Amino acid sequence: MRFSTSLILIKLFVIQYLSVLCVSQDFDFFYFVQQWPGAYCDTKQTCCYPKSGKPSADFGIHGLWPNYKDGSYPSNCDPDSVFDKSEISELTSNLEKNWPSLTCPSSNGFRFWSHEWEKHGTCSESELDQKDYFEAALKLKQKVNLLQILKTAGIVPDDGMYSLESIKEAIKEGAGYTPGIECNKDSAGNSQLYQVYLCVDTSGQDIIECPVLPKGRCASDVQFAKF
Repeated sequence: MRFSTSLILIKLFVIQYLSVLCVSQDFDFFYFVQQWPGAYCDTKQTCCYPKSGKPSADFGIHGLWPNYKDGSYPSNCDPDSVFDKSEISELTSNLEKNWPSLTCPSSNGFRFWSHEWEKHGTCSESELDQKDYFEAALKLKQKVNLLQILKTAGIVPDDGMYSLESIKEAIKEGAGYTPGIECNKDSAGNSQLYQVYLCVDTSGQDIIECPVLPKGRCASDVQFAKF
């Protein structure tokens, strides 16, 4: 009887330990992902501007995503850690400018930010609380001005075609690290620059060389859409 009771207690301890481990999910690095609004909107799906109005013609944050070196990633790590907009009240205007939502119907951004926190942010709680998570992404965007980096290399959003390699090289030169590039297709089927991935250490502060790059389906020449 004592043995059976001890076994049950051990099982309960293991279950409790595993649940805590899941919530404080470890990870190897972040993908810091920025998207070009011109490419998001120039598809068959189209887009809806936020209630605050049309975003500026600049790369917007898509997310800060914990990842593993084998290419997999954790998600929805803590169902108890729900998005609380009061935690980011000081950041709201900055988020509206730099992390706008382009999905339809038009929104104020909270639905988008809630999704990003609950799917990705909760998996970095061992390093960043909710406010720190959004603040880290905003600081990273300040650190790497993608649009200016590309403009300096003569790559501008004019609906022109640019070689994929020239885009990668320009960002590597400007940011100091090799980016991952993701493309989508416009309504005419042209491959266009959509998202740029840079890797960040687990503190959410320093850009690093990517342990693994995402597999972006891009043509050798891609369009840089107007916005």
